[in-house]
Amino acid sequence: MILLGSTGSIGVNTLKITKEFNLNVDTLVAGSNYKLLNQQIKEFKPKNVVVSNKEIAQKIDFKNVKYGEEAILEVIEESESEIVINALVGEVGLKPTLKTNECNKKLALANKESLVIAGKFVDTSKLTPIDSEHFGLWYLLNDRKIKKLNITASGGALRDYPLDKLQNASLDEVLNHPNWSMGTKITIDSATMVNKLFEVIEAKWLFRIDNIDAIIETSSTIHSFIDFIDGSTTAHIAYPDMRLPIAFSLMGKVEKEIVTHIDFTKISNLEFRKIDTIRYPIWEIKDEFIKNPDLGVVINTTNEIAITKFVNKEINFGEISKIILKMVDKYQNIKIDLLDDIFEIQKEIKLNLI
Repeated sequence: MILLGSTGSIGVNTLKITKEFNLNVDTLVAGSNYKLLNQQIKEFKPKNVVVSNKEIAQKIDFKNVKYGEEAILEVIEESESEIVINALVGEVGLKPTLKTNECNKKLALANKESLVIAGKFVDTSKLTPIDSEHFGLWYLLNDRKIKKLNITASGGALRDYPLDKLQNASLDEVLNHPNWSMGTKITIDSATMVNKLFEVIEAKWLFRIDNIDAIIETSSTIHSFIDFIDGSTTAHIAYPDMRLPIAFSLMGKVEKEIVTHIDFTKISNLEFRKIDTIRYPIWEIKDEFIKNPDLGVVINTTNEIAITKFVNKEINFGEISKIILKMVDKYQNIKIDLLDDIFEIQKEIKLNLI
């Protein structure tokens, strides 16, 4: 197994599964958390280790540590391992996804940006999703005719925040998620609803259907549900624990309990809410995005820049969505024909916004 993003929450949970099922770890790839990476190296004894840069590489307790983007691509190509878990965050995960495809290896994908940016260029036939929502859809799908796919959203840290104060919510408030603790970017994306916008497009590419929607389910117990043409609906329900989709992505099937079954007598209520475009203005472009998924490179690149500006206190929280919507309007007729088009548009947007 090649694990990209070993020190993040997905990576840590992946290593828990490899330990529980005694799976081999061939390669660990991480960013700057060298202390945790050194612990992982000591415990899992990988053949290869790759980090983000030379400065971090000098702090790693490993004989032949490599660094940089090219090193990640090289290790994917040269390793004998036939499965890659891509849990990198942001656009940096795209090239490893494409390289995994090129090498005809199995891809367990938690890097949603790969499909958001370049879904039309990604072969999904050897791809299994690690997102809990898409895992739930995959788990439920069968030969019955589908009317609609639905995924759920937590609503993020600001789902009950006063609307008149929303624009100026602080970083600490945005990161104070009510249901879980994850990385900075995904938690901000949860608050803006960009994360769910991305997951809708992931579902489009994974399941080749355009009738996709999302609603808020505040407990994060129901991850997704499917409406069938016969009028029935089936839901995937489990405690929010990423070890479940990770286990299936690594082994195809699991015949032991990974998470504790839900005791419905202990759930006081399930609350569902519509995604309100006043609180989540980014949701206005959901249907437009489904019709033209080439907008993914625009939305993702702009979002990453806007998040950096927000974290650095250069803009307020409300401006994240405004900047994205403005850029989508500018590029509303975008058409991507070649993979190189994506990288050119990324450069163009960065020149405009940075």
